[in-house]
Amino acid sequence: MGSEETTDQADVQAEAIDSEEILVGEVVTEEVVEDGEEAVVDLAAELEKANATASDNWEKLLLAKAEVENIRRRTQKDIEKAHRFSIEKFAKDMLPVVDSLEMGLAAVDDESSDVTAIKEGMELTHKQLLSSLENSGVKQLNPLGEVFNPDFHQAVSMVPSPDHEANSVMQVFQKGYTLNDRLLRPAMVIVAQAQPEAPADTVKIDEQA
Repeated sequence: MGSEETTDQADVQAEAIDSEEILVGEVVTEEVVEDGEEAVVDLAAELEKANATASDNWEKLLLAKAEVENIRRRTQKDIEKAHRFSIEKFAKDMLPVVDSLEMGLAAVDDESSDVTAIKEGMELTHKQLLSSLENSGVKQLNPLGEVFNPDFHQAVSMVPSPDHEANSVMQVFQKGYTLNDRLLRPAMVIVAQAQPEAPADTVKIDEQA
């Protein structure tokens, strides 16, 4: 009898243990399933958020690209316009000079015109032209009497002259021009050369004479 009761008790304990194990397994399984579902939901939300961010960044990129293209086109138009109308100011300054020349030519055709008046008109036109050139940065080089400067002058020849200092410009064949201090054309000049010293014997002869 005692052994049978012991066996029954063991069976009851085993059944209780099995029930507890099954219950624990079910609870663990439920928790794992719930955690997995939450993880899937979180991943889906993150994916949706990432897609929205990517779409927003793509739209910003397209807008930035379009803006850069618009800036490039405007810049190109401005450059082309600057090239086409770069001499607009200079051209306007030249118009009064052309008017003066045309009036001078008309005066020459008039037989009653005074030569002196025509000359004065030409001188006025010449001054007007030089003034217009200076307004555009073009300056005339007339180095008569100045020290020869190879950066702006071109010596045609060198001539000994007692009336001029050595290495000075004694005559200008053709005037030069600069554009904003950059040489456009050098002045063609004749440069005074130092006088050779007379021999000592010649000096003595001149003194004796």
